[in-house]
Amino acid sequence: MRTLVWFRGKDLRLSDHEPLASARKSEEVVPLFVLDPYFFAPERAKETPHRIQFLLESLVALKKNIAHLGSELVVVKGKSVDVVPILAKRWRVDRVVGQRWVAPFARERDRRVTESLEVPFELFDGETLRPPGTLRTGKDEPYSVFTAFARAFKKAGEIGHPIRAPKHLPPLPFDIRTRSVAIPSCEELGFEPNPNIQRGGERAARDRLERFLSKAASEYATDRDRMDLSGTSRLSADLKFGTLSPRTVWHAVERRLKSKSPASLGSYHNELVWREFTHSTLWDRPELLEEPFHQEWKGFPYEYDEAHWNAWVKGTTGYPIVDASARQLLGEGFVHNRARMISASFLTKHLLIDYRRGEAHYMRYLTDGDWAQNNAGWQWSAGCGCDAQPYFRVFNPVLQGEKFDPTGAYVRRWVPELADVPDKYIHRPWDAPEDVLEKAGVVLDGNYPSPIVNHTEGRDRFLRVASEHLGRSRGH
Repeated sequence: MRTLVWFRGKDLRLSDHEPLASARKSEEVVPLFVLDPYFFAPERAKETPHRIQFLLESLVALKKNIAHLGSELVVVKGKSVDVVPILAKRWRVDRVVGQRWVAPFARERDRRVTESLEVPFELFDGETLRPPGTLRTGKDEPYSVFTAFARAFKKAGEIGHPIRAPKHLPPLPFDIRTRSVAIPSCEELGFEPNPNIQRGGERAARDRLERFLSKAASEYATDRDRMDLSGTSRLSADLKFGTLSPRTVWHAVERRLKSKSPASLGSYHNELVWREFTHSTLWDRPELLEEPFHQEWKGFPYEYDEAHWNAWVKGTTGYPIVDASARQLLGEGFVHNRARMISASFLTKHLLIDYRRGEAHYMRYLTDGDWAQNNAGWQWSAGCGCDAQPYFRVFNPVLQGEKFDPTGAYVRRWVPELADVPDKYIHRPWDAPEDVLEKAGVVLDGNYPSPIVNHTEGRDRFLRVASEHLGRSRGH
């Protein structure tokens, strides 16, 4: 039997790779990656530069790892829906295997490929811990509340253990004569690489996991919201691109923390279950990438103030914690989760700008930009999503900064013009006496802006608009 293993950008690893494990039972294995113009055309690639940079680096690493095991990753250009059926026929394969994706466009791609293939196309689950869409309420409906989903997840049984990486692979069959193209560089795709982006590849991912387990993991329950500490795992891009499988992370954290720090283990596992919830929700409700979960939020009267939008994007709103998050996104393709929530709340509530604009901006620059999680996070922050925070909860960016960045270390790193402002005023420099600002080298509306909106006025405006809109939507 000859099996074509289609690597697809969310499974860029050799360990715990079920399609590959299945293929190894065949006599002949053909690993394939398709440089689809949906992602890799220069005009598309430079729209998501950080993700593409991480993906390219991970792809290079995967190709080297496969070669080390005795085979070759065949890299070709073209539309997957056309290329895969053609190559499957040309190479006389008996089946095609790959990892299933939750994203709606990927499900449509797989449907079209299945229709065009003359051999079976077998999809394996590996993007999530459990197959999406399998957990249901007593009424056989998708869950809409995370706590109920989490209880069902826990009752569903133990998480299977990851599959070990193969020690060798059979060489490519002699009649596979399709020439593999070179993996392009960032420059060839029209953008300069960002040196601050996390390194891609399975080895780099495992190094990150080990650093987390040996340092921050045991204090995760208390430190994960602190923006001034390295209290998180930074594995989100690895889970997004599959340089680590969620099962690998789940069990590695469990082994290290089960006796050492049960609270941190529970907290970290809970975050992985939240990831499951977002993917399961998108699986059942693919329309969420276009519209709010709660229908009464349709037609919400968002505004668009170009100056406000540009200030939020560039990090010049006058609120240090919001500005730091904006600059971290552009600077290293990552934003601390607490900062993401603060920034999203500020855009949608203080500035009354549509959450979909913020969602799209984050998807453009996040290295870990994941359709399910990014959408769920933005809808949660805006108050319109599945199991969202109450819409009337509006984060105070000053209080959030003082609580989760108490010495201002996060702000000082990303907003260096405030580096010498005392801790007392770092999150509200407009309250600092003139002599304090002068000593710190800060000129309000000179080298750092005053707030573009008053917190109280912005909050009250949002609550008024939301109350009126929701009242009309509910027929009140």
